[in-house]
Amino acid sequence: MGCGPVSADNLSGMATRRTKAKSPESWLLLIYKVPSESSRARVAVWRDLKRLGGFYVQQAVCVLPDRDELRAGMEKVRERVTELGGSSVFLTLTDLDDDAREQFVEGFRVQSAKEYAEIVEECETKFVKEIEFERFRENYTFEEAEEIRQDLEKLRRWLAKVEDRDWMDADGKELARAKVADCERLLEEFEADVYERTEGTV
Repeated sequence: MGCGPVSADNLSGMATRRTKAKSPESWLLLIYKVPSESSRARVAVWRDLKRLGGFYVQQAVCVLPDRDELRAGMEKVRERVTELGGSSVFLTLTDLDDDAREQFVEGFRVQSAKEYAEIVEECETKFVKEIEFERFRENYTFEEAEEIRQDLEKLRRWLAKVEDRDWMDADGKELARAKVADCERLLEEFEADVYERTEGTV
């Protein structure tokens, strides 16, 4: 009996219910192989593991902190690998030397820091510019404000997911939060101007 695809919501939930550890005592390592002719299968497994916050040591070798919810998540990914016609080995790593442990911790931190940087870039180069452009062309409409608010909600959800899988407390979190807050302030100001121009004089 197949388990079906692993949904983004399920994986996100598994990553939510935990207390973050700076340097775990043990780690979960998944080594897998899927049919080489199926790029969709490779991408599907990669996507599921990245949604859990997995760090790739090398191709098809992924590590996560040893936590019950992440173990359950990896088991689901293993089931999917099997369904896709592949194979896998699931190990618990203990007694790592300091160099290996630091490699894992730093890998997770760099990975999450890049995600925070992407959010900052999205705020600065797209969201802010969009409001500036709409002001430039004086497009003060409710419809435009609603469209921009949807973009803000996407940024909030994105930030929440990145924070949720930031296992090693990476740099960049506070800056990303600040940029999203700036976006919210800019939108509120834009919405106020929309109201004044469309309803405020009635």
